[in-house]
Amino acid sequence: MPLTPLPAARLAALDAIVPAAPARLPLMEAHGRFLAAGIVASRALPGCDNSAMDGWAVRAEETRGANRDRPARLRIVDTVYAGHLPRRALQPGEAARVFTGAPLSPGADAVVRQEAARPTDDGTHVDLFVSVDPGHDLRRAGEEVMPGTPLFPAGQRVDATVLGVLASLGEATALVRPAPRVAVIATGDELVPPGQPAAPHQVFESNRLLVAALAREAGADITQLARSRDDEAELHARLEQLAPQVDVLITTGGASVGDKDCVKRVLTRMGARFLVDGVALKPGKPVAVARLGSTAVVVLPGNPGAATVAFDQFARPLLFKHQGVIEQRRVTRARLSEPRHKQAGLTYLVTVAALETREDGAEPWARLRPQGAGQILQNVAARGWAVLPAGRADFAQGDSVDVQHFDSPDFHAVEAA
Repeated sequence: MPLTPLPAARLAALDAIVPAAPARLPLMEAHGRFLAAGIVASRALPGCDNSAMDGWAVRAEETRGANRDRPARLRIVDTVYAGHLPRRALQPGEAARVFTGAPLSPGADAVVRQEAARPTDDGTHVDLFVSVDPGHDLRRAGEEVMPGTPLFPAGQRVDATVLGVLASLGEATALVRPAPRVAVIATGDELVPPGQPAAPHQVFESNRLLVAALAREAGADITQLARSRDDEAELHARLEQLAPQVDVLITTGGASVGDKDCVKRVLTRMGARFLVDGVALKPGKPVAVARLGSTAVVVLPGNPGAATVAFDQFARPLLFKHQGVIEQRRVTRARLSEPRHKQAGLTYLVTVAALETREDGAEPWARLRPQGAGQILQNVAARGWAVLPAGRADFAQGDSVDVQHFDSPDFHAVEAA
């Protein structure tokens, strides 16, 4: 069977899942989720004219010309705290003591800061030592946002700042896409759980934790972590048990065509419909994506380096689509720090350890790490992938390639979701 080019395979794989139905969750439970509908301001922020400082609410015209030698003296008629209303409007010659966030007294149009004023000894009047203009140290109603203003689109991630804005608007809940439920099954006779003795020919099993953590970083709720030997009956039982319980099931190992590589055979016998089976990608060529009943299944290679790349390119987009969004990474051009030879016909994703900028503003240099399907250290603190396209075999030092950055991706709502 011919290998599917990477762009076409990524597109085909997305058909394995549909966005989850929206759910209205309390704000703290919505934290980290993606909005299922846009948010429009339901009230003004601030809700009323209020003081930006501790000080004195005044009529600005009555401070004109005031200074230390010739203060303006006004009669104190009220004290207003945040969360309380003024007792009455100010008349000419009057001032009200106000505190930060306190509503502005009717008749006042400015605030004099407390350090620029001093009450008289008997507490009946206040001397003002500065001249202020109307609006000084005030926060006007709606100056940050007016009712009806669009704030956040569908697909916006509810981070801490979004959460704060929603709470400021009086919202107790948010309509979001729930987290995808994910199970991870690691396969292989050679696997030994960490913490137990292992012979040199055995492998400490890391993929379950690696893949589960990658899925959690993509917003998933990890419900099951399981292991299976390279035994078709045992694997069938694991898949049959876990698949109905989750939205996405991810396997690692047993993805190729060896005698013991049984994952795809078992899935086929269970009636799985494969959307992708083998991709022109290195590392990660054996990756497959299927639909088993209502569950999306991603078959990852067993080597951790290959599993990481295949997860990133196939499982991660599925998890985000379940949450109603498509991830768009920042892509820039960079020059290769060293020559590379690759197999023509395959897209290589090579770990970028660092991007070294140049003072002349030219393209940065991408410092690459040694790449191997079985290597696990190569992706620690990585900056992104250098994309070596399928149509070439040889790249010289200084050749320009695309770099997919891992930091600060954008998210956009899935159309018609």
